[in-house]
Amino acid sequence: MSYAWDSLITKASFPFSVKELKVLQTHISYVFLADEVVYKIKKPVNFGFLDFSTLEKRKFYCEREVVLNRRLCPEVYLGVVGVVEREGQFFLEGEGKVLDYAVKMKRLPEEGMMTRLLTEGTLTSKHIDLLIEKLVPFYQKADTNEEISQYGSLEVISFNVEENFTQTERFVGKALSSRKYDHIVNYSRSFMKENKSLFEARCSGGFIKDGHGDLYSANICFDDLKEVYVFDCIEFNERFRCGDVCSDLAFLAMDLDFHRKDDLSTYFITEYVKKSGDRDLLSLLNFYKCYRAYVRGKIGCFTWEDERVEEGLRNQALASAQRYFDLAFHYTGGLPKVIVFMGLSCTGKTYFAERLKQEYPLVYLSSDVERKRLLELNPEEHYYAEFEKGIYSPEISDRVYQGLAERTLEEVRYGRDVLLDATFRKRKWREMLLKKLEQVKCEILFVWFTAKDEVIQRRFAKRAQQKTVSDALYTTYLEQKKNFDEPTEVKSLFILDTSEESKELFLRLKDYLQI
Repeated sequence: MSYAWDSLITKASFPFSVKELKVLQTHISYVFLADEVVYKIKKPVNFGFLDFSTLEKRKFYCEREVVLNRRLCPEVYLGVVGVVEREGQFFLEGEGKVLDYAVKMKRLPEEGMMTRLLTEGTLTSKHIDLLIEKLVPFYQKADTNEEISQYGSLEVISFNVEENFTQTERFVGKALSSRKYDHIVNYSRSFMKENKSLFEARCSGGFIKDGHGDLYSANICFDDLKEVYVFDCIEFNERFRCGDVCSDLAFLAMDLDFHRKDDLSTYFITEYVKKSGDRDLLSLLNFYKCYRAYVRGKIGCFTWEDERVEEGLRNQALASAQRYFDLAFHYTGGLPKVIVFMGLSCTGKTYFAERLKQEYPLVYLSSDVERKRLLELNPEEHYYAEFEKGIYSPEISDRVYQGLAERTLEEVRYGRDVLLDATFRKRKWREMLLKKLEQVKCEILFVWFTAKDEVIQRRFAKRAQQKTVSDALYTTYLEQKKNFDEPTEVKSLFILDTSEESKELFLRLKDYLQI
């Protein structure tokens, strides 16, 4: 029988007086935060890889959770207690008819959660040092034997990797492009085929351990710089918990990269290798980082398609999944694309950008949006000004294009495709972008949008009736035309005349971009 414990458990259900009760839900658990104690009840679900469908199984996995997690933080996991009924009331612990079981835990300080430190920008190398001191002896002592070593075999690893690809095929085009999907698939298969001996050496060398399985920031907490707690390991499936030490470490390294803390990610791996002596893991690191990023992308996709989840959270999950898949692509050495839609106002840049965004996951950066963001102005309000006056002065425009170049570089560093929507009418703005992108490997494609003056005039008349971020007028267009530096310095340039609107234009554009 299934119980809605979030509505049945109240402050009166606990074996002590509760001042504040907070209830959280995941797809597999109810979590009750009662002052200094936490109780976690598993939901009666069966996802194939996880089976909590019977009371006996939930009790077994509660007990497994306590035993396994006491390896890293014994003081946190207090035991397993019954969820009981007495005289029509429901209680945690005590006498009564046992309806379910809960893991009882000491509550950890929320201000020390690693995710919070990352968000606040207060995570330092000292935190990483404390974590390494905990992890090195843990992995050295973690169980390994012939049975556990099988989880590091190419057969099992290949199964895990291919399972991801099969389960995400339906999200291609929404969460990642077919180009990136194919590249990640080919990279993963080639790496496994070409490094068979390395995987075998890891198995024979005792590096396949009964580890944690879910080692990332959401499951790590710091008590100032005195103690670190690594909790919530995977108890429900040995295939996900047992594996190469490198796979566990790669998860956290990837998570730091995802939070744009690649300096701490590098520090974490470098110091771990130094203190453990496990240098061979460096040869496997990007492979496992790619795998871990892909798994997180997959989970985000599953959340996005779950109609029981609130729409805002679903949209966040999809955006997060896109970032994870791009990060996976980055680890393969794939080349992200920077697509520059340039040309005078009302030539079709934003119209075609919107169409492209609907078909391909990419980062969209607009000079109209960037300008108002930079100046902290309402993007929905108009700030009309004479040509190169007011918020469109040359000084402000230079800052806008500098910001676009810097934001593009930041995204490309993590494998993201970027679509830039701006006039780029001055050569120095284009050169600024190209100079900035010399720091990374990427493919840069320029599309120069043009149209006849009479067509542009009609579009401006139509735009006046629409809601738009742009402040440009037809008079602005005419001044832009007088002050436009033709892109003779651009090597990869596609000219698209949008005077005659047709389906063929978009097909020609996509054929050029090859995304």
